[in-house]
Amino acid sequence: MSDRLTSLDASFLYLEESTTPMHVGSVMVFQPPDQGFDYDRLVTLITNRIAFVPRYRQRIREVPGRLANPVWVDDVDFDITYHVRRSALPRPGSDDQLQEFVARVQPKRLDRGRPLWEVYLVEGLAEGRFALVTKTHQALVDGINAVDIAHVIVDGQSDREEPVNDTWRPARAPSDVELITAALAEAVQRPSQIVDDVKAVGGRLFSAAGAVVSTVARTAARPAPISPLNVEIGEARRYIMVGTDLEDYRKVRNRLALGRYADDVTINDVVLATVSGALRSWLLTRGEAVHNATTVRAMVPVSVYDTDDATRLGNRVTACFVDLPVGEPSASMRLHQIAFAMRQQMEGGQAVGAESLAGLAGFASPTLHSLGARLGMAMSRRLFNVVITNVPGPQQPLYAGDALMLSTYPVMPLARWQAVSIGLTSYDGGVYFGLNGDRTTMPDLDVLGQCLVDSLAELVESRDATRGSRR
Repeated sequence: MSDRLTSLDASFLYLEESTTPMHVGSVMVFQPPDQGFDYDRLVTLITNRIAFVPRYRQRIREVPGRLANPVWVDDVDFDITYHVRRSALPRPGSDDQLQEFVARVQPKRLDRGRPLWEVYLVEGLAEGRFALVTKTHQALVDGINAVDIAHVIVDGQSDREEPVNDTWRPARAPSDVELITAALAEAVQRPSQIVDDVKAVGGRLFSAAGAVVSTVARTAARPAPISPLNVEIGEARRYIMVGTDLEDYRKVRNRLALGRYADDVTINDVVLATVSGALRSWLLTRGEAVHNATTVRAMVPVSVYDTDDATRLGNRVTACFVDLPVGEPSASMRLHQIAFAMRQQMEGGQAVGAESLAGLAGFASPTLHSLGARLGMAMSRRLFNVVITNVPGPQQPLYAGDALMLSTYPVMPLARWQAVSIGLTSYDGGVYFGLNGDRTTMPDLDVLGQCLVDSLAELVESRDATRGSRR
């Protein structure tokens, strides 16, 4: 019998609109080996890897009359060359040109009649580099049956990918009559299925430590502040990549976390303080009123351990809501306020620490960004102003075949009335931000990108304003 989509997965299909495509993406920049890297090699690599993830050769089939959720069926006409595409940048192949390419291809919705993913090989970058731009629908990435396609492509071994014996044969697609019969049979055998699905969705979104759940409940009763980040959006996008040095975040954390408060400040807190300072500067450049009490509420997806197996990540992601103190003029005070707010929510003990995430086998970052995006899309915009996904990646080199990955930037989707999304991944000594914004309402997205760089520099140079009070 075909696998049926959960109610949560199906919701990402039903809620998709032209202005809110429900897929996530990534931009991975590579240095090719001396012998080069071409389209045929990429096709071989992906063909080999998806052999272990059957979902990437399956498409979605609707049940006539929508008597039940859609099902996954094998794509009998699967064509790898449709999904793996080739493009090139005009000389000089700058990062600005790559950003514009991403901004143009990412908003286009995936073809519902085929498996819901695409990969673009972008050649012609300066200094001989190339990029892989990926798109994966959120209905596909549940962290159990399928991971993000970027997660599939790269690993820690530098090997020339050789073709493998492909034994995959598609199963016969069910007829409309069979789909209806199966749906009716399930309704008879499990009349409580709808209730179970609703409970499952709720559990997946909000199951976490009691402190986090109570925080969500409190936040739900307190709408997010009014912000220029929450406006009606269109179909077109802007995309900005910002690379920073992980060592700078460590320096700030080590200098500002003092004595018995040393465990109070985490790298993630420094990241959120950097974003807070950037939003403050960006608002000021726009002439917005910023006073001491001004805040921007961020929804920060946090992965939690599987309760039965703490070594397994699973697909459980919960929400932390942080009121970023953009009105606070002191960089160090912003950091300590954020650290306190995050600690209040994370004391339940189930959250996965950055070191644990970075130590996971494989490249978990794209999949975790995908799960975070699912959470953000499923929650009301009234609860927060912006989604910030921060997923620490491995601190050793990764490869696509024998091509070295130099950097990786997430592309987080925009929900309705969300003008910008912020994703970041740490990898091999760097911290890489991907800013995805509405093209019309965020003409100054590059300014926000520069503000991130300036905000981090301000934190690196700042003194701890709370030093005296803590002695």
